[in-house]
Amino acid sequence: MGKAKKRSLALGINNKLSNLTREEAITQIVRNIEQKQEAIELITLFGVSAEELLEAGASYEDVVSFGRIII
Repeated sequence: MGKAKKRSLALGINNKLSNLTREEAITQIVRNIEQKQEAIELITLFGVSAEELLEAGASYEDVVSFGRIII
């Protein structure tokens, strides 16, 4: 995790997460999508691709619904 991401998390921008790896972030994103919760913040923070989400178990329809946010 880069310095900027660590600082952002340390500043409390995302209070639920203190130290998060990319794999954990992808898992959390898929969980949030399944529970119909906000996932855009983590997607943009980590620059997650559509392929990564599909491999992690997200449905195609959910991934496509994000449009151009996910490349």
